[in-house]
Amino acid sequence: MKRNVLVYGTISGLISVIWVLIAMTVLPKNMHMTLGMVLGYTSMIIANIFLVVGVKNYRDKYNGGVITFGRAFTVGLLIALIGSTIYVLTWLIYFFGVGTDFMEYYSNCMHQELVASGASAVEIAKQDREMQEFMISYQNPFFNAAVTYMEILPMGILFTLITALVMKRKVPKANHAN
Repeated sequence: MKRNVLVYGTISGLISVIWVLIAMTVLPKNMHMTLGMVLGYTSMIIANIFLVVGVKNYRDKYNGGVITFGRAFTVGLLIALIGSTIYVLTWLIYFFGVGTDFMEYYSNCMHQELVASGASAVEIAKQDREMQEFMISYQNPFFNAAVTYMEILPMGILFTLITALVMKRKVPKANHAN
C-alpha cells in the first residue's frame, strides 16, 4: 500500500504544483482573480483524478480486486494528504522563499470587486480592515499552511469519499474470458 499511496500522492501533488508555478510565474499579473481560481480548482480536480486511479490500482493490482469502503477511504485519504502536503509545501516555499505580492494583489481585487458592486463606504472599509488583519495572519507559516490546506484538502476528502463508495467491492470481478 505504501508504494501505491506514495506514487499516486506524488503525482497528484506534482500536478497541483505545476499549476501553482505556472500561475505565479507565467500567467499575467493582471489576470482576473476569478479566472485564476477556476484554473486552480480545475488543476486540483485533475490532480484528484490520480487519487481515483490510485485507489483502483490498489484494489485491482495489490488487493486481488476487492476492497472495503474503509480501506478504499484510507488509501484515498493518504493519497490526498500526500498530494495536499506537496501543494502546501510548494506554496510555502514560494510565498516565503521567493516572496510574492499575491496577498496585496488579492486584497486589491477584493476591494475593486466590492467597489464595482456598489457597496457602501462602510462595507468597503470593513472588508479592507478584515483583509489587512488576514494579511498579517497570513505571514505566520502555520496559519498560511492551514489556509492553503483548506484550498485543496476538502476536495481531496470529497474525492476520497466518492471513490471509496464507488470502488468498494467484496467479491473479485469475474473474469469473462471465452
